[in-house]
Amino acid sequence: MKNRLLTAAEAPTIKKDLPKFQIGDQVAVHQRILEGQKERIQTFEGVVIATKGEGMRAMFTVRKMVQSEGVERVFPIHSPKIAKVEVKRTGRVRRAKLYYLRDRVGKAMRLRERTKGGLTESQAAAVSAKAAKAKAAAEKKS
Repeated sequence: MKNRLLTAAEAPTIKKDLPKFQIGDQVAVHQRILEGQKERIQTFEGVVIATKGEGMRAMFTVRKMVQSEGVERVFPIHSPKIAKVEVKRTGRVRRAKLYYLRDRVGKAMRLRERTKGGLTESQAAAVSAKAAKAKAAAEKKS
């Protein structure tokens, strides 16, 4: 059971505008970096292979390949240095931790895309947008 005082203390700093992402999703993490007086945003794009913790201590691990060398970074979800997390693709996995991807390279690293009713999530979103547009056009006619 989580301590109520700890929850109350963490509440103001917890981000509420985070997208829902799961293990196996390909994400782009936009991170703020300070260089002297200037601030810039750097993206780190890869597959989410693990999550851990809860509340302010929640973290997720992202893995990508750079020049055939695996690179992993652990990001705190609620850090003010994280500008945004953008979900590029959804992956269908059956494990909570994808550490087995460390032994794989190339096409073997690919994950199947999560589907919704036989369609990938991006295809399902396109179909629903098309249906909404058709419905709006039908309402406009009548």
